[in-house]
Amino acid sequence: MLRLLYGLLCFCALGCSHQASGQPDDGKRYICRAIPLTGDASCPVTLLPELSAGSQEEELRNTVMQLRETILQQKETISKQLGTINELTTKLSLCVSATDDKKYEKGASWGKEKQNTMGDVPRDPNDTIDSLGKTMQGLKDRLENLEQQQLRANISGASFPSELRDLLQRRLGELEKQLLKKVSNLEEEKSLLSNATAAYRLKTESTLNALVERISELEKGGGDFKSPEQFKLSLPQRTNYLYGRITKTLPEMYAFTLCMWIKSNASPGIGTPFSYGVPGQANEIVLIEWGNNPIELLINDKVAQLPLEVRDGRWHHICIAWTTRDGQWEAYQDGEKQGTGDNLAAWHPIKPGGVIILGQEQDVVGGRFDAGQAFVGELSQVNIWDRVLKPLEIQSMANCTSYIPGNVISWLVSNVEVFGRGAFKRPLEMCQERLPNA
Repeated sequence: MLRLLYGLLCFCALGCSHQASGQPDDGKRYICRAIPLTGDASCPVTLLPELSAGSQEEELRNTVMQLRETILQQKETISKQLGTINELTTKLSLCVSATDDKKYEKGASWGKEKQNTMGDVPRDPNDTIDSLGKTMQGLKDRLENLEQQQLRANISGASFPSELRDLLQRRLGELEKQLLKKVSNLEEEKSLLSNATAAYRLKTESTLNALVERISELEKGGGDFKSPEQFKLSLPQRTNYLYGRITKTLPEMYAFTLCMWIKSNASPGIGTPFSYGVPGQANEIVLIEWGNNPIELLINDKVAQLPLEVRDGRWHHICIAWTTRDGQWEAYQDGEKQGTGDNLAAWHPIKPGGVIILGQEQDVVGGRFDAGQAFVGELSQVNIWDRVLKPLEIQSMANCTSYIPGNVISWLVSNVEVFGRGAFKRPLEMCQERLPNA
């Protein structure tokens, strides 16, 4: 039986080799396909339509994947069949051995003198041959079923589940990217909202604190003044010991607006109406006019000349606005913008924790004044905001339409200390009386 199978395999191999070597190369390539033993020998093949380069590449890729899966399945099937063949070969050898023993041993009968050590081998050799034939037929049927299943899989397009899986994976990847992007956008919006909320909360708290202070001063009655802000600081002499001091300090600021009412006829120069010094920088913010020079604004010891004229002995409302962004500044007098500029201490934040002096220029924080730079005249309603005021806000204060207290420093009796004999807090004239055309 085994010799017969081996002979058939050799004959098929020689026949295929002869055909392959005997035919000339016509430039065509063929696809081999397994068919059942009972199938049509002509093996008709369904021609596929011509595809584009991209489609051909995709089709080849799918074909390779199918062939790989088919090879793995056939390898597993062959392995199982080899095991079965080895088992049958062993059983057949035992049967042949049993037959030989029966020939050479006289008087012996099958199954009586020889013990059945196989357990599943029939006692009759004819039954054994029939059983082996049935087993071989069963293996043949199983092989045909496998081939038919593989053929049906090839025809029906077995690559569809693989393509579907790839499509689903790509779609899941896209959805995951969209989800991550959405989460990132939500986190960014949350951060921006949190920052805006914190800034609004600080601004609200600052405004409420200013209102509370003003209400407290109103409840106290402001001493001898009609209201807490209706007073002026009078510095009549040019000395180094007459000055006023603000009891509060400034926070870190990236922009500010400084406004005040000022009156002076000193010559030459009105001196230093305002100075703010911090440790390591006595000239953090200074407003000064000395000699025959115009009024100058110093920030972090950087200088800008302002187009302001106030040496006529009359009241003037002045405002200076500055922002760290490009060091931009604006100067207002009596509600009108007189000039602008930039590159004044650009990107420098105003440092916190310093000392505000009215009427003297500080060489060290809070002291070492120079009489030649002292202010001579009167000051009132010195207010500071941590933002750039709008032109309409400045104009409304200059023409007495409204009064806006500073949210950082507000002009209150309790916030101003006076030093030196000759310096006084006095009642302030009505706003209408301070106007230039009064």
